[in-house]
Amino acid sequence: MAVATRVAEFCERYGLDVPILQAPMAGACPPELAVAVAEAGGMGAAGAVLDHPDRIREWVRRFREGSSRSYQINLWIPDPPAVADTGEQEARRFLERFGDPGEAGGSPPSFDEQCEELLAASPTAISSIMGVFEPAMVERMHAAGVAWFACATTLEEALEAERAGADVVVAQGIEAGGHRGTFDPDAAGRTAIGLVALVPQLVDALTVPVVATGGIADGRAVAAALALGASAVQVGTAYLRSPEVGIAQPWSEGLAAAAPETSVLTRAYSGRPGRALPTAFVRSWSAPDAPPPARYPVQRRLVAQWRRGRTGSSGPGGVDAVNQWAGQAARLARAEPAGAITTRLWQEARQVLGVEDGGHRASPSAGPDPA
Repeated sequence: MAVATRVAEFCERYGLDVPILQAPMAGACPPELAVAVAEAGGMGAAGAVLDHPDRIREWVRRFREGSSRSYQINLWIPDPPAVADTGEQEARRFLERFGDPGEAGGSPPSFDEQCEELLAASPTAISSIMGVFEPAMVERMHAAGVAWFACATTLEEALEAERAGADVVVAQGIEAGGHRGTFDPDAAGRTAIGLVALVPQLVDALTVPVVATGGIADGRAVAAALALGASAVQVGTAYLRSPEVGIAQPWSEGLAAAAPETSVLTRAYSGRPGRALPTAFVRSWSAPDAPPPARYPVQRRLVAQWRRGRTGSSGPGGVDAVNQWAGQAARLARAEPAGAITTRLWQEARQVLGVEDGGHRASPSAGPDPA
């Protein structure tokens, strides 16, 4: 299928003008960002893994105040029950060098309650990472006209997602910033497939559309992903320096200075591997005297507790105030409005591809094709 036709069909189905999806970056996806992307013709996003239902509801309310266009909400599929030794005690002792711990946090959100809130919100798409939804959830999504976008980092995962009923597979290359979406937590650190190798193999093997994500921060990369067979792209790091996100200056400057080889895969922030800037905190977990980070979600809980401490993120040598995620194309991210980024990426890609008409406005409530 020609690129223009494939892109136009995807855009029509999901209510887009341009084949660009905002990545659902938990902690860095305020509704203002999603509104800007959606109003520029792309798909906005919320990363809701840390959000209780009331916060999800508030995010949706604010998004809908600003836009009636397409958006997705993302959840993590829960990991299997924790092993007996999560490494908590060793990680806790190591964290003491970064300051005093704060008070323990409240209870984490209930996955089942999050799912109910997402179904009530009825977004264009519910997306998943780290696994697949149970059949009953998939059935309820489709009955409500909501599409399921499933993240996969391998061909095996993509095929599993399609068999489970995914309407779209998001192919995440090793270049992507943030958490790796690998289903098996123990394999996440060693599963390292680049986007150029991953996308065409998924396209050849699947019957559902493929969205490419990882290292996409300018129009050349958008065009390359579409030429490989993707129907759209998902962009994360390229939006982080936009005023709608408003990240701290050190993180923004780190992104602007990052070479392709600068970012590292680390478990320091959550216990799950993710690609981030090599801050002093991140590097410390690779020192000879450092223990392995605790398993997810224990490490994430501990880091959050130290951030609440009296001297944690506020003092020199403390825990990073936020997770400084960074994809391998971070240096290409520009400090410009998110709507302008969305428009520029597609304009640049069309020039590379020679595409005259890559998408058009469709119903923003368009869901999965019933067939």
